[in-house]
Amino acid sequence: MPSVFTWTVRVYYEDTDAGGIVFYANYLKFFERARTEWLRALAVNQHDVLEQHGAMFVVKHAGIDYHAPAKLDDVITLQLSVEKLGRASIQFVQQACCGAALLASARVKVGCVDRATMKPRAVPDDVAAKMRAA
Repeated sequence: MPSVFTWTVRVYYEDTDAGGIVFYANYLKFFERARTEWLRALAVNQHDVLEQHGAMFVVKHAGIDYHAPAKLDDVITLQLSVEKLGRASIQFVQQACCGAALLASARVKVGCVDRATMKPRAVPDDVAAKMRAA
């Protein structure tokens, strides 16, 4: 069973739509922030990866299902786990919950690409080792 990383966000007015619920696309932003915080928790700085290795992470695919709405001032718990760590990609499973209610679930595939060519490249060894150890 993969380890689960958890991070929380509060819903602000700017996150909601005219109906007062979280705008659907904002879950992608929340999930992105959770992946960034996961990297920080692993002591992986994305700027350093770019500068030292010439590598960067890009989203290749995101599939998301919406289950229940979140509203202004809700605290959303974001969870992620690595489903598969490939040579040049990482497959994440992510969830957003408010209390016991599942709000959204997603599978997100992130690729590692070369900064200059934007072509796939291996995740740097030191970064992959930290991801495997998590």
